[in-house]
Amino acid sequence: MAKAWHLTSRPHGLPTIDNFALRELPDAPLDKDQLRVRNLWLSVDPYMRGRMNDAKSYAASFQIDQPMTGGAIGEVLESTMDGFAPGDLILHMGGWRDGGVIGLDMMPNKLPAEALAAGMTPQTFLHNMGLTGGTAWIGLLRVASARPGDTVFVSAAAGAVGSAVVQIAKAREMTVIGSAGGAEKCAWAHDLGADAVVDYKAGPVLPQLAAALEGLGKSGIDVYFDNVGGEHLDAAFATANDFARFAICGMIDVYNDGKAQEMKYLVRTIPARIRMEGFIYTDQFIECMEEFYADMGGLIASGAVTIRETVHDGLASTPDAFLGLFSGGNIGKMLVRL
Repeated sequence: MAKAWHLTSRPHGLPTIDNFALRELPDAPLDKDQLRVRNLWLSVDPYMRGRMNDAKSYAASFQIDQPMTGGAIGEVLESTMDGFAPGDLILHMGGWRDGGVIGLDMMPNKLPAEALAAGMTPQTFLHNMGLTGGTAWIGLLRVASARPGDTVFVSAAAGAVGSAVVQIAKAREMTVIGSAGGAEKCAWAHDLGADAVVDYKAGPVLPQLAAALEGLGKSGIDVYFDNVGGEHLDAAFATANDFARFAICGMIDVYNDGKAQEMKYLVRTIPARIRMEGFIYTDQFIECMEEFYADMGGLIASGAVTIRETVHDGLASTPDAFLGLFSGGNIGKMLVRL
């Protein structure tokens, strides 16, 4: 029998293992348009924290005592769905489990055979060729309209999305300042090509960001890609050039405690004519999917975009992997290998 993680209670603040339970999934013959899959890789992502609340949002809340879902790479074992056959590798939303039966609601898509034949690993479609890479690409190039010559500030630059933003921006001839926590993550952001890196664990963000701009001979930032919120967002308001564009992707700084955002420099929005837009990659992904796959595939093939994977092994480790996102336990993409 397949097993899946269930949400057993809604967390208050940072979740704990007591909010989850690993339970067997009932087995059954396939109905029409269903697949039986064996999962190989699972993705855990910060947005899943919001789904643990009983609140209206862009993604449906996890239901108490029901299997949780998320991105996964699996192998088809049995199929009654047109276009899928045993042995196919697929990307789907039936994660937080080691396998079982999924339907069209889990949005299964076959991994491109040509990409796999060229040596691209299946789990790449859970990061740079998937949700996180797509979020970085759309947020930077479509939402923030970043262009060559811009100065870009990226928070969580050593995370899955932020690291992709750094590399896409450098490939487009932009100046990049990243923010990361600790010497190892800051060193990796430099290795990715960031022109300067702020270590938010070493002190307040704003004076470090201002010093980085001065050292690069820049008057301010043209683009801010926000994964954190809070102090980082306020520092971006303080240093924004006229007509700066902010792409608001995430605010992991407040996901667990729900504290109020204190924006001392928000007042600069009007005189600097700052444009700030929150976005979800699915809003635009379908219309630009082919362009994204072609562009990102080329960047990966050329070595211009790489990734580090932080891997936890075994289905039992999934909650620990998820919680590690909020304690700085990952560099690059957090994955669970089954």
